[in-house]
Amino acid sequence: MVSSTVALALTVCTLLGFTVLGVWYSCGRVDSVESLISARNSAGDRRTTATLVASVMGVWILFAAPEAGAGFGIAAVVGYAIGEAVPMLVYAKLGPRIREVMPNGHSLTEYAHVRYGDAMYGFVVVVSALYMFVFLAAELTGIAGALAFVAGVPQWQTAVLVGGFVLCYTAYGGLRASIVTDTVQALLVLPLLVLTVVAAVVSLGGPSALVSGVETTNPSLLDPGFAAGLQFGLGLAFAVLGAELINQTWWQRIYAAEDGQTVSRSFRNAAGINGLLVFVAAFFGIVAVANTDVVTDPTSTGYNADVAFFLLLDGAFPEWAVLAVVLLALVLVVSSVDSLFNALSSLVTADLARLLDRASDRQLAFGARTFTVIVALAAVYVSLRAQSVLRLFFLADLLGAAIAFPLVYGFYSERITGLGALGSSVVGLAFGLAYFPDLREYLTAVPVVGGLLPAADPLYLTSFGGAFLVSTGLTLVAARLSSTSFDLDRLGSEIRRLDEPMADGGERRN
Repeated sequence: MVSSTVALALTVCTLLGFTVLGVWYSCGRVDSVESLISARNSAGDRRTTATLVASVMGVWILFAAPEAGAGFGIAAVVGYAIGEAVPMLVYAKLGPRIREVMPNGHSLTEYAHVRYGDAMYGFVVVVSALYMFVFLAAELTGIAGALAFVAGVPQWQTAVLVGGFVLCYTAYGGLRASIVTDTVQALLVLPLLVLTVVAAVVSLGGPSALVSGVETTNPSLLDPGFAAGLQFGLGLAFAVLGAELINQTWWQRIYAAEDGQTVSRSFRNAAGINGLLVFVAAFFGIVAVANTDVVTDPTSTGYNADVAFFLLLDGAFPEWAVLAVVLLALVLVVSSVDSLFNALSSLVTADLARLLDRASDRQLAFGARTFTVIVALAAVYVSLRAQSVLRLFFLADLLGAAIAFPLVYGFYSERITGLGALGSSVVGLAFGLAYFPDLREYLTAVPVVGGLLPAADPLYLTSFGGAFLVSTGLTLVAARLSSTSFDLDRLGSEIRRLDEPMADGGERRN
């Protein structure tokens, strides 16, 4: 364990450095609410790729990814890596389509309102905001727990420091500040992760010792045909795909990129990098099983697979390597927290411009910054109260898996209706909940319905995969049976930039 004073000093210096960078870069570049929340057409290939990598690589990769590896082996490691890469590949195709059909857009919720109407819009707002807020709270919970584990830093200090510093530059500079800090963070994550891997290999006796240790302790973890690992990994792939398709973080960056080709290239680049990073992080879970006392039975009171990486860190790493990991964790959490602050803020601001048609640019910018502060305070509070947000995280993933395809299919089909998309999403969600293990005690308590539920799937494949595939199939059927047709040109004409004249010909006042 390293000194809490050293860990706190490293934390403050790191956070202060990113805050100064974000404020300095955005100074004079954010002259309207449009610039604050979209940074439209401002990022080239390298910067867009960097922000895509940094935004997804939160501190969760040091918790959830090793947990998957420790519990389900190499098959789950590969499944998790593929699950992180696939959404980026989907966006490489979907992103240019979004820009083409909705050139002046900002958020998935304004799209949902115009394309599907009030009911589906309300469902999308709740699901997307819930997912991103849970992700945000999980990040703060994770970094607070990590510093408490390796350095004894009180959790409230870490949560307040991270939330406070990141709030300073995101509330001031918006998406532009987030993208420039993401670029630096992406450049730091790769060498820090390599340094961590090298430290682990050297500390544990070399590559052959790593493999032989696992073969001796639990050889099934290295079996690519391990059935439980395959099912869990595939289930995670469906969960991550669905969740990322409703993540406003990516919709923002689609518009921040210079053009559609930049979007396509950058998401493809990010797919390979993200997949590799998650694979490496998840593999640490397998290594931890062979070298520490990791309890992988989720029914055991001693279950600790969720901190498998830090158990390995505590037992095998020298102090300099522990400090490198602390820095890695800080960079990871800042890169995702600033993106989530901005994403949640833009989600609300784009809708405020529609609901308050006479609002001035200054009022909208004030609303965006105020909401960012509220989100930050709420996330810090939840992170201090939460023992674990994993169950809520999986519920948010399930919601995303059910709604993702019906939501984005509206960019390609003129016949899918709001009722068809909403009905498909709700039925898909009901199917997934029927097999969902984490809320079992509540679901079985529902009168009549509870007694009819099938056995829960502890590996999540039936739940996540079922929700995604059922909603997809029903969406295709609903579009086929529909007799109405939506003019996709309406997405371009009804969704306007926030600095464009209003519907009555007036202009927003600064």
